[in-house]
Amino acid sequence: MSEEEEIILSELPDDELVLQMHDDLYDGLKEEIVEGTQLLLDRGWEPYDVLTKSLVAGMAIVGEDFRDGILFVPEVLLAANAMKAGMGILRPLLIETGAPKLGKMVVGTVKGDIHDIGKNLVGMMMEGAGFEIVDLGINNPVEDYIEALEKEDAQILGMSALLTTTMPYMKVVVDTLVEKGIRDDYIVLVGGAPLNEEFGKAVGADAYCRDAAVAVETAKELMARKHNTHASG
Repeated sequence: MSEEEEIILSELPDDELVLQMHDDLYDGLKEEIVEGTQLLLDRGWEPYDVLTKSLVAGMAIVGEDFRDGILFVPEVLLAANAMKAGMGILRPLLIETGAPKLGKMVVGTVKGDIHDIGKNLVGMMMEGAGFEIVDLGINNPVEDYIEALEKEDAQILGMSALLTTTMPYMKVVVDTLVEKGIRDDYIVLVGGAPLNEEFGKAVGADAYCRDAAVAVETAKELMARKHNTHASG
């Protein structure tokens, strides 16, 4: 791109700036996302509107292309990282304004497993969709999950495993929730390369999510269903 063509974000009207941010997010341009986020706030935008219209809407495009095989994990991680930089500015402001959250999710890789790229991706995409994320990291025993769910007052538990040897541990966690009589309080999502739909059912999860984009769609759907049941119950 030659000098003359360089886009100067501050000169763009709001609607064009938002579209440009979608492009920059797609391209994983961290500094531009930080600048765009700040510009919209300086122009009097509500933090929640900046989040939903520029970042969440932009990540939705990334999510769709990831699902359709147009984008791959490295590109999505770059986009998610740019999103994270924008969130760094917005998070404190959103907390102040008490912006609505879609829900809270505890996510972590199971005991014995130290893989985290898939889990990180799910966390970032879920945050990008407006969920609050509590990331427990890797190698989590059942106690860690339960303690976090209760302490954080979360509605969703996401577990990830990349090894066939650690997959069965997911059942240990779900069985413990059942024993404690709290299984129905949570939406349980499982994911990871060696898993499949059957396995998700076998361990007693609400859903198996083959990738981060599916995790976001599934979480939204199940949360909406949960609200409706509460409302009518």
